[in-house]
Amino acid sequence: MLTVIGEALVDVVQRSGGVEAHVGGSPLNVAVGLARLDHGVQFVGRFGRDTYGDSVAAHLRSSSVMVPLPPDDKPTSVATAIIDDDGAASYSFDLAWELPGLAGRLPFMLQGATLLHTGSIATMLEPGAAEVLAAVEHAHPSTTISFDPNCRPSIIADRAYARAQTERFVVLADVVKASDEDLEWLYPGVDALESARRWLGLGGSEGPAVVVVTRGAQGPWGVTAAGEAQVPAPEVDVVDTVGAGDSFMAALLSGIVDRGLVGAQNRGDLRAMPPEVLAGVLGHAARAAAVTVSRAGANPPTRAELNGASFNSEAGLPVLGASSKEQP
Repeated sequence: MLTVIGEALVDVVQRSGGVEAHVGGSPLNVAVGLARLDHGVQFVGRFGRDTYGDSVAAHLRSSSVMVPLPPDDKPTSVATAIIDDDGAASYSFDLAWELPGLAGRLPFMLQGATLLHTGSIATMLEPGAAEVLAAVEHAHPSTTISFDPNCRPSIIADRAYARAQTERFVVLADVVKASDEDLEWLYPGVDALESARRWLGLGGSEGPAVVVVTRGAQGPWGVTAAGEAQVPAPEVDVVDTVGAGDSFMAALLSGIVDRGLVGAQNRGDLRAMPPEVLAGVLGHAARAAAVTVSRAGANPPTRAELNGASFNSEAGLPVLGASSKEQP
């Protein structure tokens, strides 16, 4: 069983041609992405007893995501996404984030869990962020932890707070994914890959085993103790970028699960993942993101869609490095 903890919300997408509403939230998107890749997943989050909340529940059910918490009496959170003519999204938010009583339910909800993923608003916005951190600390001794900061400066504008909070989760995580934009905002003036390499060293032998940086059209890059890898991004006609990073995250985790590298007992093997294996995982995740940007909204592919996907160009082999000193 895989577990995702975080926010559920509704993306109200404004384009020049009109307005549409899509269920979203970075962690929820990751949960749906994992389920569509044929993994058993439960989503631990909140949504209200309202029309948008009904949409959230229906969306999760349609992808066979299990939901152990019932809706509550607060309004469902809303993110407004404005899509420009190039397909890029900018966001504003109306949020309620808390999970009261989560600590008492964790032993039951996490029983048998091999992976716990979290990130984004859920790890930054109080009072829920403290509850999520406690859940990660509870799960860490037995469970692979994954984390995506997915920074939202329009919500958490205090860079120093966001940096400190991010690093609290990075130290506890086994798998970390961030965009180059996340890293450049958290650490101004520092090369994103250098920041990722530093994250790999946080916590020493107890810190992350894998750190991955997404870089849009440049393709993803990743590092483990065994070396670094990067792969090209598939060329695709972009409809919008909503949910692309979340689809990447889900497929990244799916690749790790498929290789039997989850669960605390496999941390050593995960840390020692060689560059050629990392490149395969990155390529799988990049293909999932490419499928998602080729269609509207946060709509991650199924395993069948991903296996059958083809793109305009996938030329070029993965670029591998035996050590961090050999990769720019």
